[in-house]
Amino acid sequence: MDVRPPSKSGFALLPILAAVVVATGLWLAREAILSRVGTFLDIGGPPQRAEAALVLAGGWSGERVLKAGELVREGYVPFAILDGTQSYYEVPECEAAIQFAVKRGFSAGSFRCLLTRGHSTQEEAVDAVRELRRLGVKKVLLVSVNTHLRRARRIFSQQAPELETHYVGAENPSFKLAEWYKSREGRKAVFLEMLKVVTGPFGV
Repeated sequence: MDVRPPSKSGFALLPILAAVVVATGLWLAREAILSRVGTFLDIGGPPQRAEAALVLAGGWSGERVLKAGELVREGYVPFAILDGTQSYYEVPECEAAIQFAVKRGFSAGSFRCLLTRGHSTQEEAVDAVRELRRLGVKKVLLVSVNTHLRRARRIFSQQAPELETHYVGAENPSFKLAEWYKSREGRKAVFLEMLKVVTGPFGV
């Protein structure tokens, strides 16, 4: 009986075959993997009744303010605070957002403006938390685009651990988060947000 061990060339092929199998598996599962990368950013849940909603600045397509308007209309909160910088094309961002929402059928009385000085979520949170404390709010719905929620949770849980904060996501109108990799806008948004998630704890 021939009991000679496998040749060296046979052993050399094993890593190549393993790499081919792994690469094939990754290729077949690529859409599921990419989808999970995007949805990882969305830690939002269903809305609950709260004392107020806080809408983070940005979202210039209007998805955030419209989501907040829905929360007020459906009775989850009595009003929504819109924060934003002092000037947005010479108009405070929150005022422009309210005008946008009113044109789409929401009441201007559903919203309150909060002018902030920050140019990052970290700086924005300082002014927003100060206002919530001034109003005596203990439970808040934090509204932002769904790609922003994971990073917002890290920041706000550090700024105001005493607040009962529930995160409500608004879908970006340019793409579906689970299919972010299929559009240029989706790829840009998810790549930049993942970069901020990774570098944020280091103050970058």
